[in-house]
Amino acid sequence: MTIGDAPVRVALLGCGVVGSQVARILVEQADDLKARVGRPLELVGIGVRTPGPRPGIDEALLTTDVEALVRREDVDVVIELIGGIEPALTLILAAIETGKSVVTANKALLAQHGAEVFGAARASDVDVYYEASVAGAIPIIRPLRESLVGDAITSVLGIVNGTTNYILDQMHTHGSSFADALAEAQSLGYAEADPTADVEGHDAAAKAAILASLAFHTRVNLTDVDCEGITGISTGDIAAAERLGCVVKLLARCSVSADGTVAVGVHPTMVPVEHPLAGIRGAYNAVFVESVNAGRLMFMGPGAGGSPTASAVLGDVVTAARNRVRGVSGPGESAYSTPGITDPGRVESRFYLSITVRDEPGVLARVAEAMARHDVSIAAVRQEQLGDGGYARIGVTTHEAPYASVRDVVSLLTATNDVHGDVRLLRVEGA
Repeated sequence: MTIGDAPVRVALLGCGVVGSQVARILVEQADDLKARVGRPLELVGIGVRTPGPRPGIDEALLTTDVEALVRREDVDVVIELIGGIEPALTLILAAIETGKSVVTANKALLAQHGAEVFGAARASDVDVYYEASVAGAIPIIRPLRESLVGDAITSVLGIVNGTTNYILDQMHTHGSSFADALAEAQSLGYAEADPTADVEGHDAAAKAAILASLAFHTRVNLTDVDCEGITGISTGDIAAAERLGCVVKLLARCSVSADGTVAVGVHPTMVPVEHPLAGIRGAYNAVFVESVNAGRLMFMGPGAGGSPTASAVLGDVVTAARNRVRGVSGPGESAYSTPGITDPGRVESRFYLSITVRDEPGVLARVAEAMARHDVSIAAVRQEQLGDGGYARIGVTTHEAPYASVRDVVSLLTATNDVHGDVRLLRVEGA
């Protein structure tokens, strides 16, 4: 622990988009940070994969011997911004083992190895802070971890991936195809050259696991999250949503099921325009929390970017440093509950089915019969002609039903001669 009037010494792992901004803020705002911590924050080293100068960074701070930096006896706080699982996991555990507090933005690591990391931190009596791991600059970890810890949270619903939100927003506002919207997102730096983690929902799924773990005081792993990305979303889906007064968003949902288990999923969802999340545009993120006593709360802001994410990282660094100065540690993992994970097939939602059928008498009745056979109740039906090809498109909105039942309806319909092609299926969020 830091004692006397010595500075709190910080090691930074990674000097990319976020890491370089963290280093900049540590230097440019040194006096303000000192006043907030009560001691100077001294950046003593920056671990990088490859040698060479970085613009605006003191080259004397750079080292490729990252493990040696982590194990230095004069380091108090380690900031991990490498990303990925390894070597990040090994380095974080080494930092904790040698008595250092850790600040990380690594959602994939925490979603897969959180139990190991938090267990090690508890054994060493050090802090692990991770505000930047879920929604960039948006403060959502601390409210769930501390501010709402006296309440009972019933659901967390959010847009937690800026790339996919930008793509879907472009499809709605400009009529862009998925491919064109993705290309634009890449040109603006919102999407990586390989956008798989974003567009397939994996990034959002890792964040959903973290949110569910915090909200329900349990351990939710990445493998517990039912995940569907947006690569299958077409301009036809966007148009169908608009006809229903909705927009399509990739939503992470964490909620308590009727039997007490926890449902965690990421899915493209039709959201009514009057819902607070429907108006979240561009690369912004938002998280909607419902609890027994506080009611409905929404947190919104930039979900990515160097400076916004660095802001969240530095907030954690200040908190960890204050704790070092006082000789205490902050709240650890709260995972006393073991409710279990709801089977995805039993999770209930409203659904929208887009079905291309032969334009003949009796077809709609047979569609309704198939849905009734699986106890799926129809809320509304819309039908439109499709040119002169002898086909029509039926759009069916259901009342709440288990996903497994709706999936069985889809299987039954696609096996009939009435239906042409695949049945499109999207969840529909309540207003």
